[in-house]
Amino acid sequence: MFCKASLLAVALALFASATPVMHETGIRIPIRKRSFLTKADGTVDREALIRETVRVKNKHRRNLITIDHKIGLASYAKGAYIPPVAKVPSSVQKRLEARQSEALTDQEGGAEWTGTITIGTPPQSFIIDFDTGSSDLWVPSSSCSGCDAEHSYSASESSTSEEQSGTFKIEYGDGSEASGPIYTDDVSVAGVAVTGQTLSAVTSESGDLVGDAADGLMGMAFPALSNLDADPYFWTAIEQSVVSSGEFSFYLAESGSELYIGGSDSSLYSGDPEFHDVSSNSGFWQISGASISINGETVASGFDTIIDSGTTLMYGPTSAVNTMYGQASGAESLGNGDFGFSCSDFPKVEVSWGGNTFDISNAFNLGQAENGLCQAALAGEDLGLGENVWLFGDTVMQSLYTIFSVDQNAVGFAELA
Repeated sequence: MFCKASLLAVALALFASATPVMHETGIRIPIRKRSFLTKADGTVDREALIRETVRVKNKHRRNLITIDHKIGLASYAKGAYIPPVAKVPSSVQKRLEARQSEALTDQEGGAEWTGTITIGTPPQSFIIDFDTGSSDLWVPSSSCSGCDAEHSYSASESSTSEEQSGTFKIEYGDGSEASGPIYTDDVSVAGVAVTGQTLSAVTSESGDLVGDAADGLMGMAFPALSNLDADPYFWTAIEQSVVSSGEFSFYLAESGSELYIGGSDSSLYSGDPEFHDVSSNSGFWQISGASISINGETVASGFDTIIDSGTTLMYGPTSAVNTMYGQASGAESLGNGDFGFSCSDFPKVEVSWGGNTFDISNAFNLGQAENGLCQAALAGEDLGLGENVWLFGDTVMQSLYTIFSVDQNAVGFAELA
């Protein structure tokens, strides 16, 4: 979990219906996403991408451990397994360490959309990463000496804080971990407040979590993925009727981006959203029937996709992705599961879930990598998610308006306005 640079605002619907129709009233707060994919000269930072892939593999390794504990991997997906902890190759790690602080800033990026929330009474403010690929809320504790966060949580200074039994531990990329005690307290996002929200105030952080731009993380996937065994914030908001629509939506762009809680913002998309039912009880926002076409030719079809705002790129099982690019004219391997196309003739790339076809070409082209090739945003990686499960991150979400509907148990997409 790291940052990339563009501008994001969080918009919260105060009055929303149970349909995907827009609610014109909302509160927007600016938050930041920092770019990490490119070097100063505009070329793709391949080492940064390797580090991002390690982060994603370990993030979903932790999710798979949770799924195995709660429902069993065999009940989730054919071919799902718990992979070993991923590590940055030693050759890459040595080069990163040699680049020192200024160059290492490029390596802190990932898929992180951050905004301000408050916890406690009186309210204590935190910069938070909103992540549809996880389900827990955690922030650094004031007693964490090594967290190096801008803001920290003091339970003793909140009259509504109550410590709970047990401890929390979560593992992210490159072996980074956070752990600490569990509390319940009041939580508010731009005035949309809930009471008794379960969270952890971590007393230990390691690896890339230390000094990150975000203080902590707010998971927005289903309760089944929660390591806290508790409802995530948005589910609590629905239960306590502080939002009148069980939907939240993402608009990710170079500027004016937003997360809209309590509905969708129709000024940012055209036509009616197309919804697809969640196809798994794992806790992921996972939908089926996906296909990819390159220059109008279908090169992969019939697979499931997890829609994850906490992932920058796209990943599919190695063999399936190799087959896909093998059918795409002009595709060349860049190694490490990555592929590219000629920068002068980069193809048109589209995705579909059995309905409309959505063009994702602009976000799919990450920029120049080497030998006149521009790197594609979809890589082959065996994440353990299953033989037919792919991971779609911000590359797709930057190209579509995306609605996550608890009411319909579905994910919706619409063309950007």
